[in-house]
Amino acid sequence: MAVFVSGCTEGGDSVSAKTTKGDVSIGYVLWDGEIASTNVLKQVYEMAGYEVEIMAVDAGPLYQGLANGEFDLTVSSWLPETQKNYWDIYGDEIDYVGPNLDGCRCGLVVPAYVTIDSIGELNDFKDEFGGKIVGIDPGAGIMQNTENAIEMYDLDYELEASSSAGMATALKRAIDDGDSIVVTLWSPHWTFNRWDLKYLDDPLKVYGTGDHATTLARMGLEEEKPEVYDIASRFYWTQDDIASIMMEIENGSPEDEAAAKWISNNPEKVEYWIEGDK
Repeated sequence: MAVFVSGCTEGGDSVSAKTTKGDVSIGYVLWDGEIASTNVLKQVYEMAGYEVEIMAVDAGPLYQGLANGEFDLTVSSWLPETQKNYWDIYGDEIDYVGPNLDGCRCGLVVPAYVTIDSIGELNDFKDEFGGKIVGIDPGAGIMQNTENAIEMYDLDYELEASSSAGMATALKRAIDDGDSIVVTLWSPHWTFNRWDLKYLDDPLKVYGTGDHATTLARMGLEEEKPEVYDIASRFYWTQDDIASIMMEIENGSPEDEAAAKWISNNPEKVEYWIEGDK
C-alpha cells in the first residue's frame, strides 16, 4: 500500500515526551473536506494528550490500511453510496464507528449559467463540453460512479482523471472564460461557496441519494485505546463547520492554522469531543 505521510507531530505545547498518553494514526484522502476534518481531529487528539500522525492515501488504500491495521482510524469514508465498492470488499474487517457529517452529496456539476439540467442531456451538447468530464484521482469512488453513469446514460464522453486541485483549477478556468464544463464534484466543497454551481439531475440514481462522511476504525481500537475510540465516536459536526475551514484554506491559510482557528472558536464542541458528558 502506498502511504504518504503528510503530517505528524512530536508534541507541541500540550504534548511532550513525558506526558503523552500514546500515539494515534489517522488515514485520510486528499479531498478538501477530509483535509479540513482530519486536521481538526489531529489537533483535538493533541489537546487530549496524544502524539498524532496523519497519512494521506487514496480511497482504496484507505480501506485496505484500516483492514490491515496500518492506521487507527479515518473520518474520510463516504457511505453508504460513494465508497460502497470498497466497503463491500473490506467492511467485514473494519469497525464502523458512525457518521461524522450529514448531508453529503456527489455527482456531475456544471456552472449555473449552463443551459442543461440533467445528465441525460449531455450527449446533445457534446461539442459544447468538449466531450469530456473532468474528474479527480482515479481511485475515488466518485470516479467509478461516473464510469457507471457514462455506461448507464450511454454518454459519448471521456472521463478525464485529474485530482481535486486539478479539477477545481479546470472549473475556475472555464468559469473565468464563460465556458461550459462538467466536473465530478461533491458537497461539502468550497467551490459551492465561491461560484454559482448546480448538480445535473440524476434520474437513474447512479450517484445514490446521499451520503454521510463516516468514521471508521481498525478492529481492536476500542479495546486497545478506549479514549481514542471514544473521541472518534463523538466527533460530529455540521456543514457550516467544515465549510468555514475549507474557505479559510482556499483563501490561503495553512491547513493547521485554519483548523486551529476553528477549534478556538468552538471550545464547547471540542470539549465535548474530548470529555463527553463528564
